[in-house]
Amino acid sequence: MISDAIETTQCQQKDPVDLFHSGHFVKICAPMVRYSKLAFRTLVRKYSCDLCYTPMIIAADFVKSVKARDSEFTTSKGDRPLIVQFAANEAQVLSDAARIVCPFADGIDLNCGCPQRIHDDLKRTVDLCRKAEATGVSWITVHGRNVEERHQPVHYDAIKIIKQNMSIPIVANGDVKTLKDAENIHHMTGTDGVMVARGLLANPAMFAGYEETPLKCIQDWVDIALEHGTPFTCFHHHLMYMMERITSKQEKRVFNVLSSTSAVLDYLNDHYGV
Repeated sequence: MISDAIETTQCQQKDPVDLFHSGHFVKICAPMVRYSKLAFRTLVRKYSCDLCYTPMIIAADFVKSVKARDSEFTTSKGDRPLIVQFAANEAQVLSDAARIVCPFADGIDLNCGCPQRIHDDLKRTVDLCRKAEATGVSWITVHGRNVEERHQPVHYDAIKIIKQNMSIPIVANGDVKTLKDAENIHHMTGTDGVMVARGLLANPAMFAGYEETPLKCIQDWVDIALEHGTPFTCFHHHLMYMMERITSKQEKRVFNVLSSTSAVLDYLNDHYGV
């Protein structure tokens, strides 16, 4: 039985595939270890994010351990549509994990090597995607770098070729920092959605068109994080990301070493009226 860490009753399923037929590209919050948890998902949904992923969850641990389920999966009635990402190398383990969360989520995603998701020989990637499509997956997200290119430019041309060879929706991922970037990548690749990780950490209001994190978004994060009982380290780290573009080096040196929620709240109030 799933643990009480899930803060919701079983609710009506939503079909995320419908989003890909809405007439605009789907704006997606990526699965980020430690960061894309319920409080942050709640925040980005307030700022035009269409679809959210949980952090990557190790399926074997999730199946075996109540403690892992308590730690890794929390949701709420407003946390929809929601995709749960698992890492697994055994079909039965993945199936068992999926059965546990299926009443509380709208889809299951299998991590296949993020952030390296294309081969040097693109034909191998296209072949892999076609095999996945043949198994019945609903869509595929492609991170446009190979195994040695963690910080190199993204191969959007490769994502475009993959999209052209598939019938199911394809989502592009990699180096999206603004809404304009997302729009340009959508047009360049022809993909049906754009997934963002670090860009949303730096600016959770990005999909709503903000160039940098607005003070209202910072206030929203404070309110949401306190309401959810977010641990201090996570609460503080998110603020460090959000304020990266709007604070001076001197301000960062002070803010980044604050060591309590009360100190952070006092700093925000004194400097930004938040």
